[in-house]
Amino acid sequence: MPGAGLKCYHCQDDCFTDRLHIGDKYFCCEGCQMVYEILNTNDLCQFYTLDDKPGVSQKNRRDARAYAWLDDPEVRRQLIQFSDGHTARVTFLLPAMHCASCIWLLEHLYKLDAGVVHSKANFLKKEVTIHFEADKTSLRQLAAMLSGIGYPPEINLGDVSGQGQHKAVDRSLYYKIGVAGFAFGNIMLLSFPEYLGLEQEREAWFFGIFGYLNLLLALPVLLYSSRDYFISAVTGLRNGHLNIDVPLALGMLMLFGRSAWEIIGSTGAGYMDSFAGLIFFLLLGRWFQQKTYHHLSFERDYKSYFPVAASRKNSDGSESATPINNLNPGDIIRVRNGELIPADGVLLKGGAQVDYSFVTGEADPVGVRSGEQIFAGGKQMGETIEISLTRRVNTSYLTQLWNDEAFKTNAKGHVSLLADRAGRYFTALILGVATLAFLYWAPQNMATAVNAFTAVLIIACPCAVALSIPFTMGNVLRILGRNRFYIKNTNVLEAFSTVSAVVFDKTGTITNVEQNAARFVPADGLSHSEQTLVRSLANQSAHPLSRQIAASLEQAAIIPVDDFVETPGQGISGMALDKVVRIGSATFIFAENRTEPGVFVEIDGNVKGHFDLKSRYREGLSGVLRYFQNHHASTWLLSGDNDREAGVLKPLFGEAAAMRFNQSPHDKLAFVRDLQQSGKKLLMLGDGLNDAGALQQSDVGIVVAENTNNFTPACDAILHADEFERLPRFLDLAHWGITTVNRAYLLAACYNVVGLSFAVTGTLSPVVAAILMPLSSVTIVLFGFGMSYWKAWRMGLVRTT
Repeated sequence: MPGAGLKCYHCQDDCFTDRLHIGDKYFCCEGCQMVYEILNTNDLCQFYTLDDKPGVSQKNRRDARAYAWLDDPEVRRQLIQFSDGHTARVTFLLPAMHCASCIWLLEHLYKLDAGVVHSKANFLKKEVTIHFEADKTSLRQLAAMLSGIGYPPEINLGDVSGQGQHKAVDRSLYYKIGVAGFAFGNIMLLSFPEYLGLEQEREAWFFGIFGYLNLLLALPVLLYSSRDYFISAVTGLRNGHLNIDVPLALGMLMLFGRSAWEIIGSTGAGYMDSFAGLIFFLLLGRWFQQKTYHHLSFERDYKSYFPVAASRKNSDGSESATPINNLNPGDIIRVRNGELIPADGVLLKGGAQVDYSFVTGEADPVGVRSGEQIFAGGKQMGETIEISLTRRVNTSYLTQLWNDEAFKTNAKGHVSLLADRAGRYFTALILGVATLAFLYWAPQNMATAVNAFTAVLIIACPCAVALSIPFTMGNVLRILGRNRFYIKNTNVLEAFSTVSAVVFDKTGTITNVEQNAARFVPADGLSHSEQTLVRSLANQSAHPLSRQIAASLEQAAIIPVDDFVETPGQGISGMALDKVVRIGSATFIFAENRTEPGVFVEIDGNVKGHFDLKSRYREGLSGVLRYFQNHHASTWLLSGDNDREAGVLKPLFGEAAAMRFNQSPHDKLAFVRDLQQSGKKLLMLGDGLNDAGALQQSDVGIVVAENTNNFTPACDAILHADEFERLPRFLDLAHWGITTVNRAYLLAACYNVVGLSFAVTGTLSPVVAAILMPLSSVTIVLFGFGMSYWKAWRMGLVRTT
């Protein structure tokens, strides 16, 4: 046979062909050959460039022609997620991605194309996100390169607008189930003589023919249907990790090898029916798990309410706060300083200085001129701008950005650590138990020994432990999302249970800006034209006090403002009608450390007076504070305002030392660090404006959103302001999720103990074990989903609409 006796130079596996080689070095697959080339070639661009140069393969030229439609400007506009004229970002779906070697190769694309800056593979979603230099490479070249190395991208323009859906299950899994099911049914049919107890001695030739037919039917099951298990097992062993597929692969090999030995040696009928049935039911279990997980994941990414609003411009020139999921192409939105751009669009009005660090990691603002495209995920840093949307808001894309590693809560809770340890040590333990069972039964009855060895490897599975977190906690995330408490990931839910100190920002967090009253002192201090200047400047800022001031002057017109600057925690300034206008604290206006209450107004160097702002605290504030205090968590208040309302707040926060006023953003960050250094696990609630640094530093950061677009990637959760008083119930549901996971662990342990006690006796058929293993996973899924849903229903968190 071609390739017989040859070993792959890269992975040392057997080569099934001698076609793939470089000199005297042979490779088992194109992936291994590609990895070798990457590791041993300084400039691989010559192999994959699409220019007409000597040495370019015809295959890559054909791929280039096949993807020529990607050069169409309209197609590029739909596919490109971000572009600043130099660097661009695109995400491709790659169904062929299947193992760790694929991830390694896809994250080293810069060695194949000099235009690639970096690439990141998402194995669960089978996606690769590529940042590339648009003047050095193109979408067509990238797609052709991916196709050339064995990962042809599946491009569906419906996915770009959020209208398409990724497939729940890869189509190849259906083929594998079909092959295994066909073989299983036919092997059972051919095994009827054995089932009927016919005498094999009298009809030996008859049983021999049927045995070889069973062997032929089982070969595609071994080589095709079960290949993913063997690939995963081998990949894990190469990386020094015993994953759950190792015992499964061993069990399959043992069952097939023993059966082939008996058939070829004419010593028995083998267990090919059990072998094919084992693979068939394992694949059915995998199909169910993927289908269910996709449903929960899809609902979270695409359907959950993302509690961020945008200011949509109405036909009469007014504006209204609109949930971003209700925005449509053609809508005009206004984006103020520090606000997130929720969807792609074209800049209509204003000077855009966009901070794309949320997308690219680069913090330098990018200037955008009127008529140019502007991309989702950026933050406006400057005056208010107007954008005409060209795409619907894709909350999945925003979620993807939010979960970028730069903003991720990496610390794992005890339940995740327990799952990791179970996966690490469980496999080694099961291999030991299976070996002991085999050694015990082999001298007495080889058939029983094979049954015991195989059944132990198959029935004992830590999958139930591994599935408990994504399904139980995923359902909790889904329920909380429907109640407008959107949480980044399951690690955040676990972190809630470790909190020992809670820090509250004041303005916009525990105060209700929309109900606050603003009164200018002296009452006649501002003329109508001056009110226009003040309202126009205040309208540029998303800060709660600026919005409150702008709302109090609703009779005044809004005019353009130039040279807008916002100093965090201090004030704002700009020029309108050739007059310099400044609004801010006493320290900001008078340039000295003063603590007079109110927000002062200065026009062309003349202080006109100040706004007296009366705070109205959110409903349920006392209940929220009492909840944390009853759970042995100390509560603190940090505010950039003065201490004139300290008397009102003292009964809620206790001693005066728990309240800090006149705090700058730097002061808030330093205070959070000091608490953490004292051993506290910190939860912080803020508005995401002047406390973004403190939110990111805290162990858990929650942004309270009140019909505004003050989302910050530094936070771990977003709470709609209207749900503030229900925060204790949300946290109780998160705690219940942790409790449910621990109970699922106990249920999984009981299942494994009972299952193993039967398996080691050798009386449990491998087919029955293959049915019970996915059933255990299904049980854990239903248990976690049902218990979390029941608790949410008891707490009034299940919405019927």
